Amino acid sequence: MDLTDSQRRIVAAARDQTVFVAGPAGAGKTTAGLAHLRELIAAAVPAHTILILAPQRALALPYQTILRSPDLGPGGQAAVQTIGGLAAEMVALFWPIVAERAGFANPNDQPTFLSLETAQYVMSRLLDPLLDYDGYFDSITIDRHRLYSQIIDNLNKAAVVGFPYTEIGERLRQAELIEQRQEHIFGQVQECATLFRQHCLDHNLLDFSLQVEIFRRLLLPDARCREYLFGQYRHLIVENAEEDTPATHALLRDWLPHCASALVLCDSDAGFRRFLGADPDSAEALRDVCAVNITLTDSLVTSPDLEALANQFALVMNQDAGEIDGDPRNVLFYEIQRFYPEMLAWVADEIKALVETGASPGEIVVMAPFLSDALRFSLMYQLRERGIPSRSHRPSRALREEPAARCLLTLAQIAHPEWRRSPTTFDLAYALMQAIGDIEPGQNIDLIRAQLLANTAYPHEASASLLTPFDELPETVQQRVTYIIGERYTALRDWLEDYIHNREQPPPTSGGSGKRSKNADAPDAPTYAEVPLDHFFSLIFGEVLSQPGFGFHFDFDAADVAGNLVESARGFRRTLKDKAIIPADKPIGQEYLEVVGAGLIADQYLRRWQLVDDDAVLLAPAYTFLMNNLPVGYQFWLDIGNRGWFERLYQPLTHPYVLSQTWPVGQPWTDTDEEEARRETLYRLMLGLIRRCRGAVYLGLSELGESGYESQGELLRIIQRILRRMIASEGGQPS
Repeated sequence: MDLTDSQRRIVAAARDQTVFVAGPAGAGKTTAGLAHLRELIAAAVPAHTILILAPQRALALPYQTILRSPDLGPGGQAAVQTIGGLAAEMVALFWPIVAERAGFANPNDQPTFLSLETAQYVMSRLLDPLLDYDGYFDSITIDRHRLYSQIIDNLNKAAVVGFPYTEIGERLRQAELIEQRQEHIFGQVQECATLFRQHCLDHNLLDFSLQVEIFRRLLLPDARCREYLFGQYRHLIVENAEEDTPATHALLRDWLPHCASALVLCDSDAGFRRFLGADPDSAEALRDVCAVNITLTDSLVTSPDLEALANQFALVMNQDAGEIDGDPRNVLFYEIQRFYPEMLAWVADEIKALVETGASPGEIVVMAPFLSDALRFSLMYQLRERGIPSRSHRPSRALREEPAARCLLTLAQIAHPEWRRSPTTFDLAYALMQAIGDIEPGQNIDLIRAQLLANTAYPHEASASLLTPFDELPETVQQRVTYIIGERYTALRDWLEDYIHNREQPPPTSGGSGKRSKNADAPDAPTYAEVPLDHFFSLIFGEVLSQPGFGFHFDFDAADVAGNLVESARGFRRTLKDKAIIPADKPIGQEYLEVVGAGLIADQYLRRWQLVDDDAVLLAPAYTFLMNNLPVGYQFWLDIGNRGWFERLYQPLTHPYVLSQTWPVGQPWTDTDEEEARRETLYRLMLGLIRRCRGAVYLGLSELGESGYESQGELLRIIQRILRRMIASEGGQPS
């Protein structure tokens, strides 16, 4: 690993000291951290004494790659944790001594740890009667699972910031975020949060907020816990401290003086996870408890021209700007289009030109404030038409919004007719489009043929019957659908019919042939009727959908979504199958289908962040790309007139700034505060994107946006001012 002088100085200082390193993204901090980890392992430091702490596990992926390297010697495994994982580990370990003090009704019983998905489900079971019959949040127009997630987010903010959860409603009310006649909304927010917390205490359930609160309030002050934790991990590497929470920073302030070595890495001008509780200011305060402070200034990624572009943003947005010897015109490219589809075609043409001149598709990322289904499909289609591979990454979406997940959920409804959840013919047509594909050019099933097949093979939406065999359909339908597609449809239908038939039979034996066989000699074995839903997803994916001639065969995005759905269904089953909150008369698989269909928001699955294809263009929301924390050669910023670049998501029941450590309790949040926060966030976003770019930035400009309205976003106005400055420079340095 080739290191700069600054990086070697960091590694040398961190051998036996606590070191705080600050600097811009691309300055080489993570590379120094990786080198320090290698040096610790090479020096025979016991691996179980090393902890890599990150705000989210995706940011620690480079360290996990090092830890999986085959050239590492034998020994233990260094731990990679977040504050949530560390809190869960400590609560589980010290449960007998903390359960009763925390107020759990059954301290002698084992706890159940909730994920974001299972916490949403518990919240929905508690709140649905209030929403349906008592008129709670009747003036708020928002999807229910977004509502649940915002209340959960409030509890999480209270835990990581360090104020009692009983103050949530009052803090929001005092900030005057809504009209006075609607202040009762925040009283309902508090009531729902309290109801959820009490239910968790009554049934030994621990969501993220309760884990962190118990860890921070009860375990860390306990000498036994501190002695174990500080003695177990003697060597710390803290990655992206600026994206972590005040709870993590408070822990580190106590922990760092006890470390044999520590390396705290902090990006300047970052804090992109502020909406999740990140606090760059409290991260910066960790300087005071580290023996050595090192500040990096030079970027190892960006060119002087890109630094000059960042400088232009600083000048236009009234931020501190230095003197940069570079010309942003060399790295900023654009072409104004009239309509949005024309802009997408221009982007695809530019990407093709880059690839033809030697750029790797994996060095190109296309970003927008939000990556809608329509945008994703249109751009992927444009790239595919030009022979350019692409992939997408869209975390924190509802599971049902992913086409591959909707396909699997629809097929699960057909495969379990006793659940009385027959799909609509539209859902079936959509599922067939996803399931049947990659047959041969010109033979893939399209929407018209998929809808025709669905209408004739499954004509009654309320029916629970199986699909009609292809050879029993009218001959005209068979000819229009084509027999090649009919062959794939028949294979899918036969598999579903076989699955339904064999669910009443004993399960297959584990013979070497790989074929199903009846196991009549095992009377106590479970029947197919008891096969969990996650097993069904695995079976149909492995035996049908991933095979040649089917839609998931070459679609790695779909395969990844399928893996996440399996993990989600498995976690739901294992966490809640024995809980009284599940209706006694309903199979847990049916309950899972219903809650996902209602809009369950997905967990953050690490698999999605690990998916790296060096030969594919990445399509992602801008903040998702930033949290990948990887530089690329070329960036395309789409639809810069979209207000989403500048404005926060609509979150009427929570507020990332009011529920923070720095906001004075009781102080109203004004329009001026909102405007300043938006501009600060936009500046940090632009700076973060430019610092992760090696080559050039391309602007997607169209007079009319995706919805057909004139583009009027703040980023567009800022870009226009920058372009005017560049034009006025008349070939010299920007004025």
